[in-house]
Amino acid sequence: MGEVTDTEFTAIQRWLYQRTGIHLNSGKKNLINGRLSKRLRQLDLSSMSDYARILLEAKDEMEQQIAINLLTTNETYFFREPKHFSFLAQQIIPDWQKGKEYKVWSAAASSGQEAYTIAMVLAKHLGMDAPWKIIGTDINSEVLAFGARAIYPMQAAARVPQEFLKRYCQKGKGKDEGWFRIGPELRKKVEFQQLNLMSQDAWAPKFDLIFLRNVLIYFEVDDKKKIVQRVLKQLKPGGWLLMGHSESIYGYDPRLAQRSVGCYQFEVK
Repeated sequence: MGEVTDTEFTAIQRWLYQRTGIHLNSGKKNLINGRLSKRLRQLDLSSMSDYARILLEAKDEMEQQIAINLLTTNETYFFREPKHFSFLAQQIIPDWQKGKEYKVWSAAASSGQEAYTIAMVLAKHLGMDAPWKIIGTDINSEVLAFGARAIYPMQAAARVPQEFLKRYCQKGKGKDEGWFRIGPELRKKVEFQQLNLMSQDAWAPKFDLIFLRNVLIYFEVDDKKKIVQRVLKQLKPGGWLLMGHSESIYGYDPRLAQRSVGCYQFEVK
């Protein structure tokens, strides 16, 4: 297969936007070529046009999900942007009432590191027996399955404080050496679901805290605003919305009051 043509790129670009709201700019041709070329060989297709036709016909839902999994970016790690977790421990949790149920949403959970990091902080400051729950969502089914397994290579533990590793993680032995797993008690506190942020309209849970970090960078401005409004429908009055440090949603909604970098409180009067 040769280089992706402009026509092929546009077809894939349009399909991905229609399905996920994610916009690939013209500089992403190599990304499409690199991530989909192996799939074309597996399907014995001769061109990207043939593959785009399969996606645009929308008859094969499984293939569409495979393509979404291949094309969505999932960069994440434990304790990413650590100031947010300090803010959670020092500013948010102290105002929570003991014994009350709290729900947290990791809205771009990827392979689970963010959700489990939140869980470690909550377990330390609220206790494992307290009635709190975390739901992690993503559009990519493959990374969600990885998060549910909760098994990570030891190098992924580099940013996890030793205190948390000892209390909440299990080091692999024998054939599992070089890996660690999140402990069963913490895993019970975290649930993973597939969700498309661009089509999430009616969803039952209401949350006290939502992490929507480093995801809006993949969307156009109008779609960013739509996602924020959809997310706010799931946030309780007085709840918190945490964004990536490099993301600004200033002016998106007058009910959001910024308390720190990337940390917004939902003030509903």
